[in-house]
Amino acid sequence: MFVNRREVQIQWGDCDPANIVYYPRYFAMFDDSTSTLFEVAGFSKQDLVRKYGLVGIPMVDTRAKFYIPSTYGDWITIETRIESIKRSSFEVKHNVYKGEALAIEGFETRVLVGRDPDNPDKLKSAPFPAEMVAKFTGS
Repeated sequence: MFVNRREVQIQWGDCDPANIVYYPRYFAMFDDSTSTLFEVAGFSKQDLVRKYGLVGIPMVDTRAKFYIPSTYGDWITIETRIESIKRSSFEVKHNVYKGEALAIEGFETRVLVGRDPDNPDKLKSAPFPAEMVAKFTGS
């Protein structure tokens, strides 16, 4: 599986009054990590639009398990990979490490979406292109 790792420093604005990361901020970090995964794999947002006719990869389900809190100034590593791919939907997993310890597991279900050819004002799921499947799964 194709994996991307990125280092993130926790900022003042990420934290609540108890000086721990306010949990919705992690979901924003996960969204950024998914976008970065596509970019690093060679599929920029511009490519998704121009080459594949997609308008986005919206999230349809998300959840997380929190084990270790982070505070202002901490550095975390977010490791992101696509766990499985179906026709148009896919599962993303984010492992967040604080040092060597697993701090958070994040999960997303996303769908490739394009314009409905029968009605361009509507959106419709789009099949996962074979070259993207090959890149993300290593097959």
